[in-house]
Amino acid sequence: MTALIWLIAGVALAAAEALTGDFVLLMLGGAALATAGVSAATDLPVWADAVVFALASLVLMLGVRPALRRRYSGPPALPMGVEALPGKQALVLEEVHAQAGRVKIGGEVWTARPLDETEKYEAGSTVTVMQIDGATAVVWRGP
Repeated sequence: MTALIWLIAGVALAAAEALTGDFVLLMLGGAALATAGVSAATDLPVWADAVVFALASLVLMLGVRPALRRRYSGPPALPMGVEALPGKQALVLEEVHAQAGRVKIGGEVWTARPLDETEKYEAGSTVTVMQIDGATAVVWRGP
């Protein structure tokens, strides 16, 4: 009977975690589920179940929760500004060669040079931005 109570408590705590997102209730729910397993497998008194719950909670809170918080709590690192440009397509506005050239990347006009200095890209062609070198886009037409 106590195993069923621990099982219900574990599921309820894990479900309540969706409201907080802090991983505390999830760890307590995991501890309650572990206690339900121990209670179902053995015939320990209620105070022993409480000790099992306390130990499992401690292990999960100190061992698992910090790793989960590091992994999931921070926002994903999205490239912004100039860091987001490599990999984007660009339209060649003026012929791009080793000394000069202009491309349009997402509505902005940039000076450009080819990745391979021996290549030239004609106006109207599409190239890929490989990197940004200062205020110059280094572009490549690709295979």
